[in-house]
Amino acid sequence: MRLRFILGILASATFMLASCDDTTEHIGSSLIDDMDKLKIETDTFSVTSRTIIADSVLSRNTTGYIGKVKDPQTGAYITGSFMTQFHIMDNYEYPDKDSIVSKNSAGEIIADSCDIVLFTDGHFGDSLAAMKLTAYEMEKPMEENDVYYSNFDPQKKGYVRADGIHVNKAYSLYDLSIDEATRNSSSFTPNIRVKLNGKYTDKEGKTYNNFGSYIMSKYYSDPSNFKDTYSFIHKVVPGFFFKYKSGLGSMGYITASRLIVYFRYRDKVTETVVDSSTKQSKDTTYVKTLNGMSSFAGTEEVLQTTTFDSDKGKAEQLAADNTCTYIKSPAGLFTEVTLPVDEIVYSHESDSINTAKIVMTKINDKSLSDYGFSVPQTLLMIPKSEMYSFFEQNKVADYKTSFLATYNSTYNTYTFGNISNLIKHIHKTADKSKEDWNKVVLIPVTVTYDQSSSTTTITKVSHDMSLSSTRLVGGSANPYGAIKISVVYSKFSNK
Repeated sequence: MRLRFILGILASATFMLASCDDTTEHIGSSLIDDMDKLKIETDTFSVTSRTIIADSVLSRNTTGYIGKVKDPQTGAYITGSFMTQFHIMDNYEYPDKDSIVSKNSAGEIIADSCDIVLFTDGHFGDSLAAMKLTAYEMEKPMEENDVYYSNFDPQKKGYVRADGIHVNKAYSLYDLSIDEATRNSSSFTPNIRVKLNGKYTDKEGKTYNNFGSYIMSKYYSDPSNFKDTYSFIHKVVPGFFFKYKSGLGSMGYITASRLIVYFRYRDKVTETVVDSSTKQSKDTTYVKTLNGMSSFAGTEEVLQTTTFDSDKGKAEQLAADNTCTYIKSPAGLFTEVTLPVDEIVYSHESDSINTAKIVMTKINDKSLSDYGFSVPQTLLMIPKSEMYSFFEQNKVADYKTSFLATYNSTYNTYTFGNISNLIKHIHKTADKSKEDWNKVVLIPVTVTYDQSSSTTTITKVSHDMSLSSTRLVGGSANPYGAIKISVVYSKFSNK
């Protein structure tokens, strides 16, 4: 009876998170032989928390945000603008120069037209709201190895070409100019189309009929400009900055963008023709004028950053609310948690810490349920000292010093099932002369996984910059009861 009781406790305490903690060296092959000597103890400790403000967050996402909305919780206005670069296939090729039909009166190759398409996948607010953006040509590219935060302004920092393209585009995220049949088609993706068909003058002072003609000219003058994405970004198109200009009511989520150049060219076409009299078929080859299109994609292979502007005063008001704590993006409100490391360790000096679980409970706000921002789906727990370096160094959750928890809508909680490794790490390495030595931060994130093999691997963890918000039980004036961390210890007795 006693053996089953002990095994039951161990199983319930460690089974779910065994993969997250492989350092329980006291539990091994001797467990059965020395079962009577194994003692299991549990304890709980109170945890304190508060809301902190991050002035900005690292902006390195595959989604861009454009528009202006009013936060229904605070009344603060939030504007979003974003920059994107364009990716090309290595050694990209246009058709042979002599085959191009599109030419001007001087015989120079030109493009028939050019545009940038911004594809949206979701939004916040009113999809029919009348909005306007401005597309700016970049003076120079943002570099992959540099860091850009959400308060970075490309114009003020000299990244936008002063005498380059600046095209205004009026739009609504639900485009009523597109017929219903097309809009309801499974192949249709809502988008904002910015046309670049006005006269364009490059940095050397040469003028083209449109931006696409400039791109084609750069290829035919030197195809090495298109040998890879780095060359294309640094020698042809550094990127575009899409800045909110006017309107209120919608924030579009731009998940992909595409720079498209349209032209015509001649090529040999082979068709099979059936002779009506003999009923025999034969192949006929002739030269035909075709519509060509070169497309360059703004995808995760290249850099994309979003700039947010919001009322910091409203964020400070929320942070001062001690009856709860906040998780809020893109405002940069995070929850700081102080872990009782000394109490956990020093009251059990001779014990092995098997598990340490902490549950953060969401506070429902019924008044905002239909109109508020979405609930953050994934939270990252990291030491406060790594609040910036974790993202700058492209780290991923390792379940040793960094942990992920997903929102459970059934229980209204985020559960960090076993942070015992973190407790041990802090105890062994922390400099207790520093104020934040035992503090961790909960940050909303988006996680990218590689599922190409039998094992799912985390490949990227980045700030969740969508419009999301939640309140958690906590704060110095918490009326809901203390946050607890539950710890399971084990040790072998000599008796």
